Amino acid sequence: MADNETFLQDTKEALTQILRPYQQDLNKKQRMADFLKQCVRCTERNDFLQLDEMLKTKMAQNIEQDEELGTCEDSFSLLREYADEQVERYRIEFIEDLTKLAEEADLPMDLDDFPRFTVLKGIEGSVDFGKRCTVINKKILKSVDPRRIVAAVGKVKRQLYERSYDPQAFIDSLYQIYDKIIQQEKWSLGDSVPIQRFYFDYVISLQSKPFFQNMEKMKFRGYSMEEFAVDLWKYFESDIESTSDGYVLQLRPGRNHSLWLIDDNGEKRQITGISFQED
Repeated sequence: MADNETFLQDTKEALTQILRPYQQDLNKKQRMADFLKQCVRCTERNDFLQLDEMLKTKMAQNIEQDEELGTCEDSFSLLREYADEQVERYRIEFIEDLTKLAEEADLPMDLDDFPRFTVLKGIEGSVDFGKRCTVINKKILKSVDPRRIVAAVGKVKRQLYERSYDPQAFIDSLYQIYDKIIQQEKWSLGDSVPIQRFYFDYVISLQSKPFFQNMEKMKFRGYSMEEFAVDLWKYFESDIESTSDGYVLQLRPGRNHSLWLIDDNGEKRQITGISFQED
């Protein structure tokens, strides 16, 4: 009985060793076949965007170098040339449509660095034709339709720029949080407070009394970093130069434990600390 078990186990291992490379080869061939089928479907639909993306992959190169499928090389070469031409034409038309729609929506969109674009300070986007998506302030819009992009950007603009805002009240509220922290830590006026701690304490200060009695998600008042950055920029752009008591804001750049904010020059920069000094 033991001899039979040993025989069967040894035979199983021998067959497994024979099967493994054969199965790996089959899996490789299947992946190549699936890739070619997808190319055929894209060609039928004239999906040049997807073709352009696929024909730049390692899989396309592997197929061209394969002994059995190498005859695809000529077809792939012609498809690459076709896709390049169509994508470039599409890009030009896309930019024209996006520019026109942005102007109609009164959005000052800068497309000089396309596929990246900006709209006012604090609103940035990037179009990815291959993945059929647009990223706007790190949020993904699963579309490259100019109309949907403009609508999404318009929504972000309203969230950041059409809120009730008073630059004097804003800078005074920042100083109140700064003063509270330096008193707690027994620091001096002018000492830098870590920006991440400051941001946390400031968001907490915006919450209502009912929130602290019952911290339900529905009662939390959100205040995104984008809102914070834009509010700082609107303050720098205003005629207000200090708090009501004459304290002047200072942002300290750095990399460790930082937040991406907008400085007084309108540049997006990593900020590690915040402080106030007497004017």
